[in-house]
Amino acid sequence: MKKTIRDFNIENKKVIIRCDFNVPIKEGIIKDDTRIKKSIPTIRYALDHNAKIILMSHLGRIKSEQDKTKNNLEIVTDRLSELLNQKISFINETRGEELENSISKMKNKDIILIQNTRYEDLNEKKESSCNMDLAKYWASLGDIFINDAFGTLHRSHASNVGISTYLPSGIGLLVEQELNALSYLFDPERPFIIILGGAKVSDKIGLIENLITKCDKLLIGGGMAFTFLKAENYNIGNSLFDEESLDFCKKILKKYPSKIVLPVDIVCNNKYEDTKGSIKDITELTSEEMGLDIGPNTINIFKNNLKEAKTVLWNGPLGVYEFKNYVKGTNSILNYLTTLNTKTVIGGGDTVAAVTSCHVTDKLYHISTGGGATLEYLEGKDLPGLRNISEK
Repeated sequence: MKKTIRDFNIENKKVIIRCDFNVPIKEGIIKDDTRIKKSIPTIRYALDHNAKIILMSHLGRIKSEQDKTKNNLEIVTDRLSELLNQKISFINETRGEELENSISKMKNKDIILIQNTRYEDLNEKKESSCNMDLAKYWASLGDIFINDAFGTLHRSHASNVGISTYLPSGIGLLVEQELNALSYLFDPERPFIIILGGAKVSDKIGLIENLITKCDKLLIGGGMAFTFLKAENYNIGNSLFDEESLDFCKKILKKYPSKIVLPVDIVCNNKYEDTKGSIKDITELTSEEMGLDIGPNTINIFKNNLKEAKTVLWNGPLGVYEFKNYVKGTNSILNYLTTLNTKTVIGGGDTVAAVTSCHVTDKLYHISTGGGATLEYLEGKDLPGLRNISEK
């Protein structure tokens, strides 16, 4: 296991904590503060142990000056202050005299939040390309580095891999929790059922290849189901189709025919819009129609496969959950899982937003804050953000 914040004497030390405050913001309002809340235990630990706390995070992508305005990290300061019930000083720069002076004046239990690390991407992508001069500068601001941004562990950036090159480094309590919960899936209690949804099969190929031998059933919904159905020679009409993954679907269906469960009926529409759709058997789709949710018979089949499950991994909604007319499949299965004696792990990404909107967050075993990081870890890939962190 990697060293954690608990393995360091952080009293009176300047502790740089790389958080993941990459939250959805619309019209100046944070729409989902899950990632901010998940950062609280590590920050509180540092407070309780009299550290001087320097917080860093990215927000969105920065390709222009206009992007800087809409992805200003200051909005997180107010919400974080509320959650911690403590004043947080926001420094509106990623380097410079104001930042250095503010840090030099810090007292124990003071908290500073630095401006969006990706502001540095306007400067030859110094953050995203892991510019080591920038990393060395940021490292010079602290004594210890704690990486608690699970969602960025699959990226090699100056603010994670870079800083950890120059400072004694550990992981935060969130990253520790994520690694423990996800590692459980490599040797889970059975039956072990995987639910996959979302748009493209290509995004999940590595996950399927790594876990298909470990699971008892793989239930497939969402847009990606139609590429599998096409591989089975169904007419999928105007539904989402990932042509580059068609051969993979054919191969995996042939190799594991008894493990993979596909929709038998769908809710479809002639247009991609939030209007009432029609329930149809998958053999009845016309060339103009597209599937936007799984149908009631499929919901029942999925429930039947899940009823004895001891472990469930779910990644990707089963329909267009943003549309109120096509959220029934996702919500029905989510609510059903809360009634079972099973450990349900939600594998990050859009599924987390679906869980939040369904109000079942506190009824599931683990909800991952990562998207790509979760998938890559479950695929068995090396995570760059852990590379420089020593084992205990």
